[in-house]
Amino acid sequence: MQILLIVVLGVILLIVLAGFVIGLALKLLWFALVGLVIGALARLVLPGQQELGILLTALAGMGGALLGAILANVLELNTLLQYLLAIAIAVVLVLVFEGGRLRERLT
Repeated sequence: MQILLIVVLGVILLIVLAGFVIGLALKLLWFALVGLVIGALARLVLPGQQELGILLTALAGMGGALLGAILANVLELNTLLQYLLAIAIAVVLVLVFEGGRLRERLT
């Protein structure tokens, strides 16, 4: 009887743990998609063509989204201003990434 109880508790624990892992994976996927959209918006704001790939665009957007959310929380801004702040930070990150790539091409 005790073995059956241990097995049932183990199965329940595995189901709960799987739920947490799946939830984390979905949150990370959502974070990457939001980052890609914010990075794309940041590239649209900048004039001219940027030589960044999708990965650097997504990284700039994710960095902008993360820093924008932190700053908006500290400054107690609403949701719209949080997105605008995230795009502004992503614009700066795109410029930083593009500046690094320009230096690589010039040398």
